Amino acid sequence: MVTAVRTPLFVPANRPDRFAKAAATEADAIILDLEDAVPVSEKDIARGNLTTGFTDKPVIVRINAAGSSWHPEDVIAVRQLMPSAVMLPKAEDPGEISILLASLGGTVPVIALIESARGLANARSLANADGVVRLAFGSIDYCADLGCAHLKDVLLPVRSELVLASRLAGIAAPIDGVTAQLDNPVQTFEDASHARDLGMTGKLCIHPKQIAEIKHAFAPSQDEIAWARRVLASGDGAATVDGAMVDEPVRIRARTILASAEESNA
Repeated sequence: MVTAVRTPLFVPANRPDRFAKAAATEADAIILDLEDAVPVSEKDIARGNLTTGFTDKPVIVRINAAGSSWHPEDVIAVRQLMPSAVMLPKAEDPGEISILLASLGGTVPVIALIESARGLANARSLANADGVVRLAFGSIDYCADLGCAHLKDVLLPVRSELVLASRLAGIAAPIDGVTAQLDNPVQTFEDASHARDLGMTGKLCIHPKQIAEIKHAFAPSQDEIAWARRVLASGDGAATVDGAMVDEPVRIRARTILASAEESNA
């Protein structure tokens, strides 16, 4: 289920009063966050709040980075909880993934969050690491690491590399990073549409008001669905649809669109 998630919503794990409220939204997964959203003074409290009993949706736990003082106890808590997946921030070393997976008994899927130059340089190895089912992009941390602007054209090569790394590893397409601006639904939609155009299939959410725009962006339009149906009705071999040549690669794209439409309506 984690591989099909499009709109995972972050909830600080030190705020259990928000867990059920988050699950009641249209988010298709909940990320209980032990990392950036939790003050240092409340790390232990947040860890003790971990649960999956508030929802039937997938529950992902973002732990603190390997090498941090909180990481070992986070891993113990996740092993006891057995959530749908664990998200490892600042993922850089496939060896760290191996250690994490072994510590969790080899049964909890891992989402590797790429947030640094080293993480990007090792993205293909991370995507191929045992236990990794998906990559995600921590775009804001990445920009902080490189000192670059958080702009689409600047980050285009990064997003493209994560899509390529995922495809080469045969895992699900990556999840894009957050849109920090909460009061601009147009920007959220445009950011999600950009990610979809590049081949990503989900986007991290930090507020419930972002979910509808992201779902809209990743769902095929009625024009796309109608085009896909015309393409698949054209038969086999080479044909012409809407004045353009159609062959098997185009039909593969059409099938993907219709499958995505079914998922969006499920």
